[in-house]
Amino acid sequence: MTDPIADYLTRIRNAIKANQRIVEIPSSNIKKEMTKVLFDKGFILNYKFEEDKYQGKIKIALKYNSKTKDSAIVSLKRISRPGLRKYVDSNTLPRVINGLGIAIMSTSKGVITDKEAKKLNIGGEVLCYVY
Repeated sequence: MTDPIADYLTRIRNAIKANQRIVEIPSSNIKKEMTKVLFDKGFILNYKFEEDKYQGKIKIALKYNSKTKDSAIVSLKRISRPGLRKYVDSNTLPRVINGLGIAIMSTSKGVITDKEAKKLNIGGEVLCYVY
């Protein structure tokens, strides 16, 4: 697999389109941190890290509106990819849908959102947009 983050986002996107409640994803440290950010910002209902003798798995419980059956995640878009990395400094941090969405970034302080990076006045690699 050449781009595990794109695979992570695609598995979540496909599970939402199929109206599945739980999605299983192969684990890695950056995927675990991205999952924690999605949970903290209210885009997913819950998550669980399962370890096995190989790689481990992340089980994510997706969040849906009980009345309209719409997902909390409308769109997941990969920004920085292996062929074209996208780095920003603290002055040019992205705004996703005028502040309604989040940009997940990999910085020197770990995997954080664009709003947290603005508070800390640091830049980094923009991994994806979520709204």
